[in-house]
Amino acid sequence: MRIGDKITGTISGIQSYGVFVKIDDEHQGLIHISELKHGFVADLNSQYKVGDKVDVIVMGIDEYNQKISLSMRALHPQKVGRPILHKHFWTNYRDHIGYKTIAIHKDAWISSAMKLISEKKQKNSTFL
Repeated sequence: MRIGDKITGTISGIQSYGVFVKIDDEHQGLIHISELKHGFVADLNSQYKVGDKVDVIVMGIDEYNQKISLSMRALHPQKVGRPILHKHFWTNYRDHIGYKTIAIHKDAWISSAMKLISEKKQKNSTFL
């Protein structure tokens, strides 16, 4: 058994913090409540029963403590957000002007910024 393996086990116990799964005669793992499914899990006892077969993914193996972390949530990747129905463009994508607008204003922006910097330097030097 390795991290990332998909295996089938049998639920052997249910606690408030998660579900224990018997993998084989020698190994048992825990599916923490946060790894059962996406979203809120209200009542473990109403959703899971001892003896149920479940598919899980091995998330971690602690060789020192002989603890195996399992996940059912990892089997079902969640789509984040709502589907994109149409794209909104911040600019008019049909105009092929590239960076012309920036090039036109760049020199003015630089001279304005340099003027502010020199004014701050003069102001600071008068206090010293």
